[in-house]
Amino acid sequence: QVQLVESGGGLVQPGGSLRLSCAASTPIFNIAVMGWYRQAPGKERELVARISGGITEYAESVKGRFTISRDNARNTVSLQMNSLKSEDTAVYYCAAGVQVGHYDYWGQGTQVTVSS
Repeated sequence: QVQLVESGGGLVQPGGSLRLSCAASTPIFNIAVMGWYRQAPGKERELVARISGGITEYAESVKGRFTISRDNARNTVSLQMNSLKSEDTAVYYCAAGVQVGHYDYWGQGTQVTVSS
């Protein structure tokens, strides 16, 4: 069982930056894919970014602004978010999958609010 704990959320003004981190309770070297999802009020959960085998994938809405990275030595995955917009406001979740295409473990989520 892998426990994921997110941190780094908060309130930021439009145009600002935040860095989210996700710490895993066990080594992640055997985790095939790790990703960040988000869910805004009244909307479905959506993929923000994922990383697998060094290959990254981003939602169109965040390309060029967000960067996902993974540190197997620290058992963490991070999401650097720049040029934040009000529409980025959501609860952000970290997820991990033993196999690509399926996420087995989810974090509790961290709130990101972009507002002036």
